[in-house]
Order: sequence, then C-alpha cells, then structure tokens
Amino acid sequence: MVKMSSSGLVQYIVVRGDLLKELKWPVGAVVAQACHAVTAVTHLFHEDEHTQQYLKDLDNMHKVVLEAVDEKSLVALREKLEENNIGHKLWIEQPENIPTCLVAKPYPKEEVQKYFKKFKLFKT
Repeated sequence: MVKMSSSGLVQYIVVRGDLLKELKWPVGAVVAQACHAVTAVTHLFHEDEHTQQYLKDLDNMHKVVLEAVDEKSLVALREKLEENNIGHKLWIEQPENIPTCLVAKPYPKEEVQKYFKKFKLFKT
C-alpha cells in the first residue's frame, strides 16, 4: 500500500457554465449541484485508498473547480473518464434529468490532470 500525503491529491470538479450564462440559473443553485456531486462521489468511493487519505487531512484538501461550456462537453468528459477507468460521478439534476456537474474522486494530480487540461477555471 502506497502512503501519500493528501497534499499530493487533487479533486477535480467540473460545472456547466451555460447553466449560469444561457439558462440563467442562480449562482446558489449551481453551487448546490457541485455540492451534491462532491457528496455523491465521496460516498461512492469512500473505501478507496486515495479518498481515505484525502479525508484524513480535511484542512488541506485540494480541489480545482473548472467550467464545461455545455452539456455536450460535460458528457464527453464523462465518456473519456469511463474509457480510462477514472472514478467519478456525473450529477444529473432530477426531476429535470439535466447533467450539471462532474466530480472525480481524489487522485494524485499527475494521474488525472491530462483529462481536465482543456477546461478553464470556473468563474461567474
């Protein structure tokens, strides 16, 4: 078992920017989507070694919040992560059935950064 400090781990959060810009969702509603997705991925991968290590140092968690331009780019990211066996959760808001956010479980940055390079930092 490899010991790793949580400082070497990162969690990527990708939120759809068009929810704010085109669909005019309130900022709080978009933030809630990210919160739902982070909670879900933490639950799904709670027993994972990297997740456990990440949760041991709550005051030093490293998250990167990125923006997908639309649903299509978010779904394309999900497909790429699935092809490469990268643990994640695509949050789909119900009852509307709208994909809103994707969160990867914590990973060493060097293992997953390449999948997220095309996304810019999320900003309102």
